[in-house]
Amino acid sequence: MNDPNGPFRWRGRHHLFYQHNPHAPLHANVHWGHASSTDLAHWDHHPVALAPTPGGPDEAGCWSGCVVDDDGTPTAVYTGVDRRHTGVGTVCLARAADPDDDTLTAWLPLPEPVVSGPPADLDVVMFRDPFVFRYAGRRWALLGAGHADGTPSVLLYDCQDLTDWRFAGVLLDGNDPRAVDAFGDKAVGWECPQLARTPGGEWVLVVSLWDGDPHSTGYLTGRLITDADGGLSFGTRTGGRLDLGRDFYAPAVLQEEDRTLLWGWSWEAREPSEVAEAGWAGVLTAPRVLDVHADGTLRVVPAPELELLRAPEPLVTGPGRAGLPDAYDLTVTARTATTVSLLRSPSGGELTLRLDPAEGTLVLDRSGWPRVGREGSAPVLARVPGGAELTVRVLVDGSLYEVFAADRAMITERVYRRPGDVPELGVSGADAAVVAWELTP
Repeated sequence: MNDPNGPFRWRGRHHLFYQHNPHAPLHANVHWGHASSTDLAHWDHHPVALAPTPGGPDEAGCWSGCVVDDDGTPTAVYTGVDRRHTGVGTVCLARAADPDDDTLTAWLPLPEPVVSGPPADLDVVMFRDPFVFRYAGRRWALLGAGHADGTPSVLLYDCQDLTDWRFAGVLLDGNDPRAVDAFGDKAVGWECPQLARTPGGEWVLVVSLWDGDPHSTGYLTGRLITDADGGLSFGTRTGGRLDLGRDFYAPAVLQEEDRTLLWGWSWEAREPSEVAEAGWAGVLTAPRVLDVHADGTLRVVPAPELELLRAPEPLVTGPGRAGLPDAYDLTVTARTATTVSLLRSPSGGELTLRLDPAEGTLVLDRSGWPRVGREGSAPVLARVPGGAELTVRVLVDGSLYEVFAADRAMITERVYRRPGDVPELGVSGADAAVVAWELTP
C-alpha cells in the first residue's frame, strides 16, 4: 500500500481508501484498497474498491484522489493513468453502486475521464491527485502539478458539476516567497495537494514535495482570496515542513464539521530483498488532528479516538527502566534536559529522544539503526518554543514510530528491530513525568 486516498464519512462510518497492489509488495498495478471504521481505532477491511479497467483511462493504475458526496451519491475522484503514462494523468470518476450500502463495497467507474489532461499552454509535465473542496458556495478542485521549467504548482478547477470541469487558474506555485522560505527548491512538482479549513477560519494547504521521487511534505497557512473574475488564489501567511521524519509522504485530509483529520503513508526504509521476504510493504499512520496555532504555525495531535486502543491500566507510570511491548502509547513531560531510550541493541546502542525544554528542542537519534534511503540516518532535530517544560508523545506500532513534540512538530520514522534488540524504556531525567500504555487491538 501507499498513498491514503479519499477519507470519507458516510452514514456514521469513516471510510479510508489507499493505493494498493493486491498481488506483490511493489509499486505497480495500483488499485484502491478500502477499510472502514466507526471509531477510528478498529477497522474492517473491504474488497478492493477500484481496479484498472482494461483499455480504459485507468488501465495502468488508479492513482490518488478523493471521495465526495455528490448529491447523495459517494463519488471517487481519482487519477487514471494509461499505458502511455509519462507523469500526466487524467481525472476519472467512480460512483458508489449502492449509496444505501453503509460499507460502500461496490463502485462503478465512468467510462471517460472528466479531465483528459492539463491545459496545453501551461507546459505541465506532472499532473495528478485531484482534491475536491467547497468554498463560497461552489465546488472546486485542486490538482498537483509540475512544469517543464521545474516550477511546482497547484492548479485550480471549477467543478460545481462533477462531470463538467473548467480550468480556473493556478492557486499557488513555487515562486511564492513564503513557499520558497518553507520548502526551498526541493521540489519540481507538488503532489497530493490538500486544503483544510481550521475551526478558527484559517486555511492550511498541504503538499507533497516531488523532486523526481517522493521527497518530503510541507504546509502553508493562509487564506483563500477571490479575484475579480471569481477565481481563487492562496494568500500565504507562513509554512514549513509538515513532518520532520524521513518516512512520511502523501498525506490526505478529511474535513469534518469541527476538525480536520489527516493520515499519511509511511514507506519501507529497508532493503528491497527484506521487503520481498516480508511479503508486504507500506503502512498508514495513525489519524492526526490538524489545526493552527495563533502564530500561524501548525498544530497536530493524535486523534483522541486512539485512546480506545490503550490497555485498561498503564504499563509505566514514572521514570526508570521497563520493558516495552510491540505497540505502545508513551507520553513524557520533561522539565529539565531528559533522555528517553526506546530500544537497545546487544552492543549497547540505544534509540533515543533527547528533550531540552529550555532550548525548545527534541532530537531523535536512531544512528544505531541505519535506514535505507538517500535521506540517511542522521539525528532529526525538531524545534518548538522553549519553556518550563516540553511534552512529547510517542506512538509505536512495530516498526512505525510517530513522535509529536509540544503539539507543534511531528517525526515519523520506520525503525526495524533486529535479532537481539530489546524494546525497553529508559528515562534519565530526574524531573520527568512518564506514562505509557500498551496498545491492544
